[in-house]
Amino acid sequence: MKTKSILAVLMLFTGLVSFAQTAEKQFNNLNDKGVIIDGYDTVAFFTDSKPVKGDEKFNYSYNGAKYFFASQEHLDLFKSNPTKYAPQFGGWCAYAVSLGRVAPVNVEFWSIVDDRLLLQHNKRANDGWNKDVKGNLTLADQYWPAVSSKNGEQIVTDEEKAFYNNNDKKGVSIGGYDPVAYFTMNKPIKGNKDFFARFEGATYWFSSQTNTDMFKNNPKMFAPKYGGFCGYAMSDGGRRRPVNPKLFSIVDGQLILQHSKGAVDLWNKDIAGQKIKADGFWPNVVTKFHGQKTEFD
Repeated sequence: MKTKSILAVLMLFTGLVSFAQTAEKQFNNLNDKGVIIDGYDTVAFFTDSKPVKGDEKFNYSYNGAKYFFASQEHLDLFKSNPTKYAPQFGGWCAYAVSLGRVAPVNVEFWSIVDDRLLLQHNKRANDGWNKDVKGNLTLADQYWPAVSSKNGEQIVTDEEKAFYNNNDKKGVSIGGYDPVAYFTMNKPIKGNKDFFARFEGATYWFSSQTNTDMFKNNPKMFAPKYGGFCGYAMSDGGRRRPVNPKLFSIVDGQLILQHSKGAVDLWNKDIAGQKIKADGFWPNVVTKFHGQKTEFD
C-alpha cells in the first residue's frame, strides 16, 4: 500500500510538472535564428523609454525564445524577473491578438500598460489599439491562449459570431479573390494571402497593398453582399448557395456574386426586384445561422 501511495504521488507530481511546462509554451514572434522581436532589448523599453537594439553577446533563452540585451545590467534585470520584461503575447502585435490573430511588429509602436510591454504592427494598429486600450487589452488576454495554440492562425472572436459568411475552412471568403478589384478593375482578380484583411468574420485576400488599404479604409463598401453567398439564391427564399467568383455584378454600389450562369440569367431578368427580395431574406439568414460554419442549402 505504501509503495502504491508513493507511486500515486509521483504520478501526480509528474502530471503537475507536465501541465506547468505545457502552460508555459506559447507561439513567439521569432526570426530565423529564434530571436524574439528582432533582437531588440526588452528591458530598455522600461529603463530607457525607447527601443534599443540588443547585443547577441548578452543573450538569454526564456520560454522558447532567445533574447538579446544592450548590456549585462539589462540581462541581469531580465533574468531576475523575466515575466516583467518579456513582451506580451509572444512579442506579436497586441492589437492583432485582440482581433484574434497575430501580426509582426514595428518596435517604434510600443507602450507599457499596467507594467506590461505591448508592441504594435504599424500606425493603423497603434491607433486602433489606443481607441480603447483597456477593452483591447482585455480582448487580447482573452483570445491569446487560443491564438497561441493555433500558432497564430485567425480564430473566430466573440464579436465575429454575430455575422455569417461564405468562408472556406480557413475563414477566407469568395475563394480568395480580391473584392476591391471588382470595383477598381471591373474584373475578378485572385488575391494574395500576404495582402489580407479581416472584416465581420471573413478574411479577404487582395492583389496589392493599395487594395488592402482601400478595403481597410472602407470595408463595408467593398465586402460582398449577402456574406458572399449567391445573390439569386438569396432572393429565392433565402437559400445559401456557393458562388463562382468570376460571375459578379455591381448593383447599387454593392458587389453581388452568383453561383452559375443560370443564376446570373435569372437574376438579370429583374435585378431590382431580385435585390429587394434578397435584401429582405438576408437578415433572417444571419439571425438563424450567425456564428456557425458555412453550409449550403
